Amino acid sequence: MSEITQSLPEETQLAAGRISRRFAALAERSELGIVAYLTAGDPTLAASEEIVLAAAEAGADVIELGVPFSDPMADGPIIQRASERALRSGTTLAGVLSLARRVREKTDVPLVLFSYYNPILQAGLERFASDAASAGIDGVLVTDLTPEEAGDCRAAVRGRGLDAIFLAAPTSTDVRLKLIAKATTGFLYLISRTGVTGTRDALPEGLPALVRRVRAATKLPIAVGFGISLPTHVSVLGGIADAAVVGSAIVAQVEGAANPQAAARAVRDLIRSLKGAARAGVSRRSAQPGSEQTP
Repeated sequence: MSEITQSLPEETQLAAGRISRRFAALAERSELGIVAYLTAGDPTLAASEEIVLAAAEAGADVIELGVPFSDPMADGPIIQRASERALRSGTTLAGVLSLARRVREKTDVPLVLFSYYNPILQAGLERFASDAASAGIDGVLVTDLTPEEAGDCRAAVRGRGLDAIFLAAPTSTDVRLKLIAKATTGFLYLISRTGVTGTRDALPEGLPALVRRVRAATKLPIAVGFGISLPTHVSVLGGIADAAVVGSAIVAQVEGAANPQAAARAVRDLIRSLKGAARAGVSRRSAQPGSEQTP
């Protein structure tokens, strides 16, 4: 058992799923992970399958499949438009799980279902958890479900061996960070700034201090998202966090492409550049005198 696995909470060690294994492997290489978000069904579920597989081939360490929702409160314009396109194409939660099942037949990349609570609640918690597990989903992140209200959903998800992933924010108090960390398995998703999703030119100045504060509350890997879009962002995060979550920048490639094949190529190229920056960061840190071998 690796040092990183030994340091995780007991429940996560017992899970030993694809997500935990992937982060353990990244830690052994001192490499920042890339968590790629895609809105499933944008522009169609068939196109999403091709795009998701391209992301996996390009080196994405975890892929988040976004379930389109009519009122995506946490998302900025890029992902809002992607949800609208996916809904117009007839995408449903059941369709996203069917997509996951097809993807799982072709790749072992960890898959996280990224959803608002309403579609899951409408499906029924136990049925949803069972269907997600059988489709090859590894973790579930419900953006508008707080740990205090998540008991039933978390129990259903964990009962099927899936990770329950929660969000922490810059506004989270130290007490609340501990509550979030206690509820979370797999990895903790840290929002880098307040507001909605979207691309940004620079990372928040206070991000290193925020990550240090979160590390004091958990031994789980920390994935930083919201505004991460450039290889330079990945280079900076390589010495701070365990993974970068890239969403709007990837979805924008899909939106701007002339057809699904072009979208797959654009997403593949972007993720390759991000992973290239992550791997280059390993070499730079290793070359520094007295450098640590873990991110």
